[in-house]
Amino acid sequence: LLLFLLPFTTLAFLLHNKLKYNNKNIKNDMFSGIVEEIGIVSNFEKKELQLWDGSLANGVELTVQCNECLKDAYLGCSISVNGVCLTATKINNNLITFGLAPETLRRTNLGLVNIGNQLNLERAMKADGRNSGHFVQGHVDCTGKIIDKWNEGDSLWIKVSVPDDYIKYIVPKGFISIDGTSLTICDVEKDWFTFMLIEHTQKHVIIPNKQIGELVNIEVDVIAKMVETDR
Repeated sequence: LLLFLLPFTTLAFLLHNKLKYNNKNIKNDMFSGIVEEIGIVSNFEKKELQLWDGSLANGVELTVQCNECLKDAYLGCSISVNGVCLTATKINNNLITFGLAPETLRRTNLGLVNIGNQLNLERAMKADGRNSGHFVQGHVDCTGKIIDKWNEGDSLWIKVSVPDDYIKYIVPKGFISIDGTSLTICDVEKDWFTFMLIEHTQKHVIIPNKQIGELVNIEVDVIAKMVETDR
C-alpha cells in the first residue's frame, strides 16, 4: 500500500506548491533538512509578553546569533532551528529572536538550551527551490536519546532510542530529520534506530558534538504519517 500511494502523495504535494508559485502566492513554510549554518544561542529568557488584546502572559523567547539566515529574513518569516519551524519576532543586527510556545517546549529539546549552545539553522525553501534533502515541515514529533556512538572509517554512527508511538514510521533507508538535518535511516529495531554521518556532514551540523544521553529532535517522514491516515 505504501509503495502504491507514495508516488501519488508526493505528486499532490509538488502540484500544490507549483500552483502556489504560479499564482505568485508563495509561502515559504517547508524545509529540506540541509543545514545552512550553525547559530549560537545569544539569549534564552522567560518574560511577560503582550497578547493581541493587550493583556500580558508569561512566555519564552530564544535569541540566536547567525549570519546566513539573516539574508532575506523579515519579521514573521520561518526559520528551522534544530528542526523546529519558528517565527522570527525580532531582528537586530546579527540576532534573530523567536517565541517558543508551550507545545514547542514540550515536544523538543529547545527548552534545554543555554547561552552559547550551538543550533542547526535553515531558512525556509522557496516553492521553486531545489530540495537536496527531503520534505521537512519543521514540526518535531518527539525527542530521541543518543544511546551509542562509534566510528567506521571516516563515518560517524549514531544510535538513537525513540518512543514506541514513532518507531513504526522509521524504516531502513527511509528519510528522517534529526535536529533539522535530513538523514538516511540505517538499522531499525524495536525501540531504536541508527544513522551515519559522512565526513562533510560532521563538520556542518551540531550532532557530532552531542554526547551519549543527550536529546535530539526527531521529525519522521510526513509521507509515512499521511499514508497511515489515508488507510
